[in-house]
Amino acid sequence: MIEEQDDFLRAVEAVLFVSEQPLTLGELKLHVGEAGDLAAALATISDHYAGRGINLVERGGRWHFQTAADLAHILRREKDETRKLSRAAMETLAIIAYHEPVSRAEIEAIRGVQVAKGTLDVLMEAGWVRPAGRREVPGRPLIYATTHEFLSHFGLGSRRDLPGIDDLRAAGLLDPVDLALEGLGAQSVVENDEEDA
Repeated sequence: MIEEQDDFLRAVEAVLFVSEQPLTLGELKLHVGEAGDLAAALATISDHYAGRGINLVERGGRWHFQTAADLAHILRREKDETRKLSRAAMETLAIIAYHEPVSRAEIEAIRGVQVAKGTLDVLMEAGWVRPAGRREVPGRPLIYATTHEFLSHFGLGSRRDLPGIDDLRAAGLLDPVDLALEGLGAQSVVENDEEDA
C-alpha cells in the first residue's frame, strides 16, 4: 500500500513537472487516474518543495511548479523591453478584473470614456482577458473576463486576492485627484450634517 502511494505521488509530481501549462485537478486525474488521494499528494509535494528553488503553487484552481520568488532574479533573461500597457489599457484591465464579467458598454460607463478598439485586443493578445460569452439582454453584447494567465502573471490565487481600496490607499497607488475628491465628498457630508443639526 505504501509503495502504491509512493508510485501515485511520483506520478503526480512527474505530470506537474513536465506540463507546459498549469493543470486543474481534473486534468491531473486524466493523467494519473483515481488510484490515490490527489489532494494529499499535492499537499505532500507542496510541503516537500517549500523553501527550495522551485515551489508547487496553485493559481486559480490550477497547479504548477514555479521558481521560488526570492530566486526569480537569477533566471531573468535580458531581452528587449516589451511595450508597456497604456493607462487606458491598465484601467480597462482593472475594471474587467474587479467587475467581471463585464461588457464594453459597462467598461465605458465606469471609465467615462469610450474604449478604443485596440485596447481590448492588446489585453487579449497578452492572454489576460478573454471573451466570456454574451449578456442576455437586447443586442447580446460580448462580455469579458480575466484568464488564468492573468492570475498567474500577477501572482494571484484567485480574484479575491486583488487588493482592496484600503490596500491601494496604503500603497500610495490612488490618484491624488481621487483622494482630493473623496475628501471633498466627506467634507460636504459633514457640512450637511452640521446644517441639519
